[in-house]
Amino acid sequence: MTEKNNNLALYRKYRPKTFEEVVGQEHITKTLANQILTGKLSHAYLFTGSRGTGKTSVAKIFAKAVNCTNTQTGSPCGQCDVCRRLSAENDVNIVEIDAASNNRVDDIRELREKVKFAPIDAKYKVYIIDEVHMLSDSAFNALLKTLEEPPQYVIFILATTEVQKLPATILSRCSRFDFRLLSIENLCKVLTNVFEKENIDAEPEAIKLIASAGEGSVRDTLSIADSINAYAGGHITQEDVLKVLGATDHELLINFFDKIIDKDIGGVLEEINRIENSGKNLAIFAKDAAKHARNLLICKTCNNPNEILNLPDEIVSKMLDQSDRATDKQLIGYMQNFSASEAELRYALSTRLLVENVAISCINGDFQKKN
Repeated sequence: MTEKNNNLALYRKYRPKTFEEVVGQEHITKTLANQILTGKLSHAYLFTGSRGTGKTSVAKIFAKAVNCTNTQTGSPCGQCDVCRRLSAENDVNIVEIDAASNNRVDDIRELREKVKFAPIDAKYKVYIIDEVHMLSDSAFNALLKTLEEPPQYVIFILATTEVQKLPATILSRCSRFDFRLLSIENLCKVLTNVFEKENIDAEPEAIKLIASAGEGSVRDTLSIADSINAYAGGHITQEDVLKVLGATDHELLINFFDKIIDKDIGGVLEEINRIENSGKNLAIFAKDAAKHARNLLICKTCNNPNEILNLPDEIVSKMLDQSDRATDKQLIGYMQNFSASEAELRYALSTRLLVENVAISCINGDFQKKN
C-alpha cells in the first residue's frame, strides 16, 4: 500500500466500491443493482438521508455500474477498461457538483449546456448534485426543464440531507431512495472490519462506544475512530474512548442517578464536583445523563431492553435494578429535564450551576417538557 493511501482518513480509505460493500442500505443497493441488471433505469434519482449514510458513495458506485461492460451482480466489476477509467478523478463521464457553492441559476444553465455533449467511451454521463437543497429557486426552475427531458445518455443523481426543502416539481420527477441511519450493530461490524485491516487492537467495549458516538453515520464513526487511534496508537481501550470523547462512563452515571433516586442532594452535589474536578465537560455530562435516563426508561418499559441498548449484560443488569427503583413518570421527568438543559448549556454563564439546578429539580420532582 502506498504512503499516500496510508495517510488517507479511514472513511476515505474504506469508501465502498461495490454495492455489496455498502452496509445498512440493502433496501437501496439491491433495488439499484436489479435496475442495472434489467436495464430499467430512471433518468433522475433522489438520494436523501442523514450525513454519512452513504449517499455519495452509492451514487459513485451506481455511476460506474451503469457503464460497466462486465457487471455480473449489478455492481461495477472494477476490472474492465471503463471501470478503471471511471475510477480516475475528474473523469468527464461522472460529474460531481456541490450545490452549496454552485447554487446560482447561471451554474445550472452552464450544466444544461454541458448536458448536450455525449459521454466519451461510455454509455452514460452521470451528474451527481450534492446538497441539492442549496440551489436557489431560479436554479431549481432551470434544472426542472433538464430533468423533464434529459438526453437518453444522461442520468441525474440528486443528493440531500434536507429533502423537505426541495420543490414538489423536482421531487415528482425523481426516483426517491431514503438512506437510513445505521444501527450500532452495523457500525460495530464496520469498525471491526476496518480495525482488522489496519491492525488496530480495540476492546469490544471501545468499539461499541465509538459506534454509539457515530450516531448512525459511517463517516462520523470512522472519523471518530481515526481521532481515537491517533491518541491510542493502535491499541484502543474503553478508557481511551472516554478520554478522547469526553464522554461519561456508565458506572459513573449509575452512581449519579442512584443519588437522584435516593433524593440525596448532598451526594448529587458531591458527584458533580468530582465530575468537574476530573476535567469532564459538564455540558457533555448533561447530554449523557439525558441518554442514561432514556436507557433507564427502556429498561423499565421494554421486554428486551438490550436489543435496543446494545450494552454489556452487567451494565444492563445494573440499569434494570436502578430502573425498578423509579417510576415511569420520574424517568420521563429526568430525561426531559436533562434534554431541555442541552440548549441552555450553550449560553449558560455557569455550566456547573445549571447542571446542579437540573439535578436538584429531578430530586424535587420539578419536571419540564422539552421544547
